[in-house]
Amino acid sequence: MPQARRRRRVGAWLGGLLFAAVSVVVGCRTADTDALTPVPQLLAFLPWLLVPTGLGLLLALLARWWVGLVWGVALLGLLAWFIEPYGRSSEPDGRVLVSVRVLTSNVEFGRGTGALVDVVRRTKPDLVFVQECEYTCAAELKRTLGVAYPHRRTVPGAGSEGSVILSRHPLRAADPIAATMGMPGAVAEVDGHDVRLQLAHPMPPLPGQVGLWKRELGTLRDFAARHRREPLLLAGDFNASQDHAAFRRILDTGLRDAARLAGSDRTPSWPARTAPTLGAQIDHVLVSAGFSAERARFLDLADTDHRALLVDLDLHQGE
Repeated sequence: MPQARRRRRVGAWLGGLLFAAVSVVVGCRTADTDALTPVPQLLAFLPWLLVPTGLGLLLALLARWWVGLVWGVALLGLLAWFIEPYGRSSEPDGRVLVSVRVLTSNVEFGRGTGALVDVVRRTKPDLVFVQECEYTCAAELKRTLGVAYPHRRTVPGAGSEGSVILSRHPLRAADPIAATMGMPGAVAEVDGHDVRLQLAHPMPPLPGQVGLWKRELGTLRDFAARHRREPLLLAGDFNASQDHAAFRRILDTGLRDAARLAGSDRTPSWPARTAPTLGAQIDHVLVSAGFSAERARFLDLADTDHRALLVDLDLHQGE
């Protein structure tokens, strides 16, 4: 009897530790804050917290720890609530003015450039947003895709700092967003309609750099707020998911996530090695209210740790 009681006590302690760890993350999600390391890193994988919560419930049941069972069920309910898509999903009114296909891809220090070229040739997007496109990558894209995509805006840089926007449509210059890594901007003339383009690539929430990550996402939020009343595409590697408060504040400006509109809101894009089984969706195409999304596909590319995102968009006539 004492041995069985000891096992139940150990099970209750282990279950309590699991519930406590999950509660910290869920509590920050409830409070709408990204807090400090390791919370932002864990928030990226919030749906997967169902696993330790389920294990804690099993331990609580075996230990006959009724308070723990209530605690675990409450955590499951909160997780299920937060796993639901965030942001607006209504379709715009009005006839379709233009259709545009958009591709965004992080090529990991340029290593995935060759695979990206193959995907671009196969899928024929109108606009291509490329992150971590260093000098060699930029030169290769110009050599191989320069004829099909004669218009470009570039922030040159080594390693992860370089970024490129490629376009079949004419581009007018727009100031890039000042950040650690390149975030070029432009205004595209798509069949007579101006569409503002902005590449997103804030710093990731690494330990010791969470404050910088929040500031750069805040800069993107301010940009989105300034331009939300015009046709806008904000695309790239945001290093954030819908479970991060700093990313939700961008959506709160009125922008909508094209993957969510197309029914792929929880499809992981990173890390490519374990996606789609395990991962987080941190690569996004955000659109202003005049756009609808017909289709979203996450594509596997060799030699990069991100999956590319391809979306088909329609721009509708406003009221």
